[in-house]
Amino acid sequence: MATRTPFTLASRQSELAKIQTNIVTQKLVDTFPSYVFETRFNETEGDKNQSQALFLLGGKALWTRGLEELLANKQVDMLVHSLKDVPTELPAEFKIGAILEREESVDCLVMKAGSPYKMLEDMPAGSRIGTSSVRRSAQVKNYLKEHHKGLEMTFKDVRGNLNTRLKKLDATGEDDAFDALILAKAGLVRLGWSNRATQDLVPPVSHYAVSQGALAVEIRADASDEVSELCEALTHQRTQWVCLAERAMLRTLEGGCSVPVGVNTKLTHVLEGNERLRSGELKIESAVLEITGCVTSLDGGQQFVKTMEERVTSTSEAEALGKKLGVVLLDSGAREILEEIKADRATRAREAEVKTG
Repeated sequence: MATRTPFTLASRQSELAKIQTNIVTQKLVDTFPSYVFETRFNETEGDKNQSQALFLLGGKALWTRGLEELLANKQVDMLVHSLKDVPTELPAEFKIGAILEREESVDCLVMKAGSPYKMLEDMPAGSRIGTSSVRRSAQVKNYLKEHHKGLEMTFKDVRGNLNTRLKKLDATGEDDAFDALILAKAGLVRLGWSNRATQDLVPPVSHYAVSQGALAVEIRADASDEVSELCEALTHQRTQWVCLAERAMLRTLEGGCSVPVGVNTKLTHVLEGNERLRSGELKIESAVLEITGCVTSLDGGQQFVKTMEERVTSTSEAEALGKKLGVVLLDSGAREILEEIKADRATRAREAEVKTG
């Protein structure tokens, strides 16, 4: 019997990226035991630049561009990403081949080790909260202004993988810089550290990032039938529908991962048919998709939240609903916020160039 050429999956070098890649690889091994799968891990632009805030870097393609070079050169067959890190528009030679079942999508509060506090509302004014996300800081600022006037927090940028950020949080003495972090809960769960989360930040505190908690497999647009078959077996249809709707909304808003756009999506009243997909799920014939979009000014002073709900029967209809919501948000006032943010980023980027130049 001839030996099969192995399929190679690539991702970033962080511990979380390796765990996520192993999750995908194990699903493939379980489903296709006669195939051989290998993994490869590389540094990306976002990994190399740990000094600048993501807001100034812009966020788009920071975590994917370097890996895509391997894919384009056919050195690897598939890329494994956190879907929230994938630009909503990919280069023409690539496409999203699979979206896996979503893990926890919410943000959560993580307190410094030994802290007497558990909840955001219990923390004293002036507490130092670390986050690399302008979405998280903007939404929490808005929540505190609206529901806890006078309870102002200090938001500080924190970069690095989860291990590094938690070490920075728990540091004492001269290195004591943070009282709490706001993180995506999915990462903590996958690393086995969910016990560090002290509070889930759900609306109205925080609307999570588009596609947060979902893993995606990126492939070449002209991928072989075999690679397409592997991706079909990985795809979780319910997650695919909601995440594609969320990404369509974000694409319409022209926002990258460093824009304060949040979302909350539900799929209910699901009607299943008799056909089984390669993933083992019964194929969805239709479902009611409810999607809430949220755009917040950087200072938390303004926030626009809109919800739309429709019965959808396909990924294209789910995407159409997301696009429609994006248009509604833009027309409701979000356009002005996003334009101000772009101008602010450009100004701060120029200032940063002058300092480093």
